[in-house]
Amino acid sequence: MPFLTQYEPVQVTLQTDQVTDIPCGTKGGVMINFEKIEVVNRLHKEFVFETLLNYGVHYDKTWIYDKIHHEINQFCSSHSLQQVYIDVFDQIDEKMKDALQVDCTRYAPGIEIISVRVTKPTIPNSIRRNFEQMEEERTKVLIAIEKQKVAEKEAETMKKMAISEAEKNANVSKILMEQKLLEKDSTRRQEEIENAMYLAREKSLADADFYRVIKEAEANTLKLTPEFLQLKFIEAIANNTKIFFGEKVPNMILDQRLLGNLLHEVSIGTTATGKSDI
Repeated sequence: MPFLTQYEPVQVTLQTDQVTDIPCGTKGGVMINFEKIEVVNRLHKEFVFETLLNYGVHYDKTWIYDKIHHEINQFCSSHSLQQVYIDVFDQIDEKMKDALQVDCTRYAPGIEIISVRVTKPTIPNSIRRNFEQMEEERTKVLIAIEKQKVAEKEAETMKKMAISEAEKNANVSKILMEQKLLEKDSTRRQEEIENAMYLAREKSLADADFYRVIKEAEANTLKLTPEFLQLKFIEAIANNTKIFFGEKVPNMILDQRLLGNLLHEVSIGTTATGKSDI
C-alpha cells in the first residue's frame, strides 16, 4: 500500500563489507589501529525474511561491522604487540573468519562468511622504527646464516670433490697396478714356456747325441773283426812303409813312424769299443 508499505533491496550474492578504523590495545598496553578489514560474505536467499525480521535491513552492522570490532579487540588484548604485528599476524584472517562464522551460524544462520582480509595495523612511529631495526638485524642475521650455509655447502662440495678425485686416482692406480701385475704374470708365463721349450729342445738334442754315441759304439763294436783290423793294419803300413830294393829284399822292415801310427790307431779303437785286445 502506498505510503504504508516499504521495501528495501537485499543483496543475496557475494558482497564485501569494509570495516575501517578499528583501534585496539595489545596485552602490553600499546594502542594500534587496523585501518581496514574486508569481510566477504553472503546472505542465503531462503534466510532473507528471517534475518531481516530479527536484525533489520542492516543486519551486517550487527554481525559483521560491530562483531569485527569486538573480535579484533579480544584478539589484541590477549596478544602482545610482537605477536599481533609479526608473529601471528598471518593467522588473524582465519581466526576472524572462524569467530564470525561461529556466532552467525548460531544466531543468524543465513549469513555465510567466505573470507576475511586484515591489513597490517598502524603502530606508533617510535615502535615501528624499533621493529624496522629489529627486522634489519634479523635480516642481517639471516643473511649471515645463509652465507654460512653457502660456505658450508661449498666446503662440503669441495670435500666431496676431493674425495671423489682421490677415489678416482686410487682406482686408476689400482687398475694400473693390476695391469702391470698382469703384464708381469704374462711375461713370467712366457718365460716359463720358453724355458720349457728350451729344456725340451736341449733334452731332445742330448737324447739324440746320446743315441748317436750309443749307435756309433755299437757300430764300432761290430766293425772290430779280425778282417777289419787286418785291413786297417795294411792301410797303416801302406801309408808309412819304406821299400828297399836290392838283390836280397827283406820280408818287410817297419820304421819307428809306422810302429807309432799302428799303436795309436789300435789304442783309439780300444777306447771306443771298451776292449783291450787288438
